[in-house]
Order: sequence, then structure tokens, then C-alpha cells
Amino acid sequence: MASAEPTTPEADGPATPDGSTGRYDLTNTISAYLDLHLMFPLLEFVEMNKLLKYDPKEVQRARLALLKPTHMVDYAIEIHQDVTGTKEEPEDLVAQRTLVYETMEKFTKDNKVLEDFFSDENKDAVRQLADNGSLNLDYLEKEHEVTREALDDYYHYAKFKYNCGDYEDARAKLNDYLSVEETKSVTTDLGFNAQWGKFGSEILLKHWDGALAEMNVLRTAIDERNSPDKEQLQQRTWLLHWSLFVFFNHPKGRDLIIDTFFAERHLQAIQTNAPWLLRYLTAAVIINKRRRNELKQLVRVIQQEQYTYNDPLTKFLECLYVNFDFEGAQQKLHECKLVLQSDYFLCNSTDDFMENARLFIFETYCRIHQKIDISMLAQKLAMESEDAERWIVNLIRGAYLDAKIDSSTNTVIMGSHFPTVYQQVIDKTKDLTIRSYQLAANIERHLE
Repeated sequence: MASAEPTTPEADGPATPDGSTGRYDLTNTISAYLDLHLMFPLLEFVEMNKLLKYDPKEVQRARLALLKPTHMVDYAIEIHQDVTGTKEEPEDLVAQRTLVYETMEKFTKDNKVLEDFFSDENKDAVRQLADNGSLNLDYLEKEHEVTREALDDYYHYAKFKYNCGDYEDARAKLNDYLSVEETKSVTTDLGFNAQWGKFGSEILLKHWDGALAEMNVLRTAIDERNSPDKEQLQQRTWLLHWSLFVFFNHPKGRDLIIDTFFAERHLQAIQTNAPWLLRYLTAAVIINKRRRNELKQLVRVIQQEQYTYNDPLTKFLECLYVNFDFEGAQQKLHECKLVLQSDYFLCNSTDDFMENARLFIFETYCRIHQKIDISMLAQKLAMESEDAERWIVNLIRGAYLDAKIDSSTNTVIMGSHFPTVYQQVIDKTKDLTIRSYQLAANIERHLE
């Protein structure tokens, strides 16, 4: 289960495949910031994705390396048999399986009192105690003879369940553990680790509302813990990686990733530890029509990090908004499609990205041209002329474009567009807010 520092095995992923698509695959890079269990969905994806061209045996070996530190021994034996092509059950895994069963039996026996207390039959009474603040160690010790050691053992029981792959029961037990007042403090290591474990369980169970709630709890916990700056920076980096599961599955995720990644402390973590996360921020900004005002800041960050990280998505924006290189942007857009289709988190957003990226090219081109030939524009957008005209008509009808089509000359005539005073005030105010935050942070550091 997750702790304050996610565990990674020596072989954190399959060998990177050859080819341009494999060159941009982030599976190995991201694995260093994920819990072992969170890697299983990624390995399943890369195994099935034909664009990445991973060797299936390599993927199975990586999966086996991930399984060995866990307690999912039956699954590990099955994978071992697949890799070796035999029915052999390795002695070390057989011994580990025996130990797992014995440990489970001991945990079940030792934690019977607390399991009975937190049972479904007692759920209403426990909730009432928690709501009025009476569910604490004093109460448990007085009424049920539960000591601090027994309560901590219940946490380890939940962790053991997680490592066995029983995420549902692990989440329930971690929730029970965290409902006791003494475990809620973020200053305690077990309480903090339990929050990570509960977040991981919600992700693996695909309970996205619950995962979002736990993500917010952890974000606050990291800020409130009295940890060195370097450790906090590392914890925020882990949180951002884990949160990708939420951002690209929750209905509000595309807004949330922009708000989260642009927050000053998180942006610092990205630029210092994980510039590759700019891929996901770039995709979210391009897909989200309502967040176009974030483009200026995003392009600035991409330029700052272009020597430490770049990929077709970030280069697409650089071509378009820095160099005004429409040919280069079109070429990068083709590469973007391949990268998106081979990325676990972005593959379901490919169509939305391509549609909006074409719109970005079109809008930028329109800003510097008053009159545009539709045939030439279709070529730049890699579309047929009739499809391009139909697409432009739909943009005009949907009020996304201030323009009209001159059928006699087969051209688009652009209307005049200037930023409203309201938008200008918003942009300037936002810049002032960021600068004020930076000044306050600098003053606070000097006073410490």
C-alpha cells in the first residue's frame, strides 16, 4: 500500500519500444512516482496498445517484478507460468503464499474486536460517535479495551489487505481507521500513510468522486505537515502523478487539472521534478474551450522548460504561438495524434484534442489574415476542401467564429475582434494575484 513514499521495484516497466511513438512513451518515467498497484492498469494498456509495440513477454516480466513485493501471490505464480511456459510453481512464491495465508489468519484473529466494532450492524452507532467527536482512543480503550497498539495494528491489517489486492476491504478499513480522532492528524505518519492508501484504493476501485475527495484531503495534508521544503516538493510531485487518474476520468477533471497544475506550489513541483506533466496540462488547456485564457501562461512555462522536456504536444503550441509556424504546427499535430493514442491517460481524449487543435491553428491563422482561401486552409488543416468549409460553417453557427463565407471567391472573411475590457481586467488582475502570492511567500521565508 502507499506510504509517504511510493514503492517502486527495480524493474519499473517494460523496456521502451523502438520508433517515434515509443520515444514519447512516459510509462517508465511515470512509474517512479506511482504506487506498485497503480502500475497494473498502465501495463495492461501498453500490452494491448499496438502503436507502442512492446514485447508481450517484456510486459509480463515487468508485471511479475511489480507483483513480487505485493501479496498477490496466486497472480504472480500465474504470470510466472506464462513467462516460462511451464506449470511450475516457484518455491519462493509457494513459500510466500503460505506465509500470506498465515499472516491473514493472524490479522483476522488479532483484529476481531475492531472488525466487529466497525461492522455493518454497528455502522449507524459508529457514525454517530464520529459525528459528535466521541470516537477516540479513550472511548475505544474504555468500552472495548482497544489500545494504541491494537489501533495501529488495524492500520497494518488494512495495508495487508491492500497488498493482497482486496482494495474494497482495504478502503473500508482505512476509512474506519481514519474515523478515529487520533488518526486524523496529518502530523502522524500512519495517519498520513492511511490517507495515501485510501486515495490509491479509490483510484483502483474507479470511484472517481471518492478519489477526488481524497486527493483534496491529501493536498491539504501535505501543505499542513511540518516537513522540509524538499520533502513537501517530492510529496506534491507524487500527488500530481496519482491525480492524473482522477483528472482524466472524473467529469470535472479537465477543469481541475488546469486549476491544480497552475497553482504556484504545484507548478513549482512540475518545473523542478516532473516537467513531463506539461503534456497533460497542455492537452487539458487545448481541449477545454473555456480555459483559453490560460494559454499565455502555459506557453511561457513551455518555453522555460523546452530544454528539459518537450514532446509533440508542447512543440505544437510553441510552433503556433511562439514561431507562428503553421507548417510545423500541422506536422506536430500529426505526431500529437500518435502520442495521444499511445498515452494511457490521454487516449480517450484524442478526438477532442485533434478537433480543438485544428481550431487553434485556424484561429491563429485568422488573427493575421483578413481574407483566407478555403482550399488553402483545408490543406493546412489536413482536411478535404468540402469538409473544411462545412467545419467553418459549423463554427460560425456555433458562435465560435466571427466570420462569413464568400461563396463566389471560396474565401472566409474575418470580422474584427478585440479583447473586451472585462477580459483585459481579468488578465491583469490574475497577474497581480500571482505576483502578490510570490511576494508573500518570499516575505514568509525571510521571516522564518
